[in-house]
Amino acid sequence: MNYEKERNFVRSHHRLIVWQKAVELAKTIYQLTSNFPKEETYGLVNQMRRSSVSVASNIAEGAGRISSAEKIKFFVIARGSLMELDTQIEIAAQLGYCLKQPVEDCRALLNSVSRLLNGLIASRKMPLPLAPRSSPLANL
Repeated sequence: MNYEKERNFVRSHHRLIVWQKAVELAKTIYQLTSNFPKEETYGLVNQMRRSSVSVASNIAEGAGRISSAEKIKFFVIARGSLMELDTQIEIAAQLGYCLKQPVEDCRALLNSVSRLLNGLIASRKMPLPLAPRSSPLANL
């Protein structure tokens, strides 16, 4: 495999809209948490950043796997990290660490990633359509 083909294969997850949105979500979380209280640096800030990065990372890892079962495993892990992040956003909002509009923006992006990820998981669980069998009587 030449370098260009190998590079395109390695970066194939970049074409996934769900991965692109997950990266956007991670960047948004980094911006959101940049103004949290200093005492949360190693608490909620760290947790939210790690969860958001985990979503995009697990989507990428799943995309790089060969079998559908392996792909689904990492996509489901990404979904779990997304649910962790949703909970952490809620906690931050209830503690008053962020304004209403940025929280709503994060939730809208999180919901978008969730829908795309659920669709990706569902598409991998569907059996591949089989070519119709010709009837043994059809040639009579």
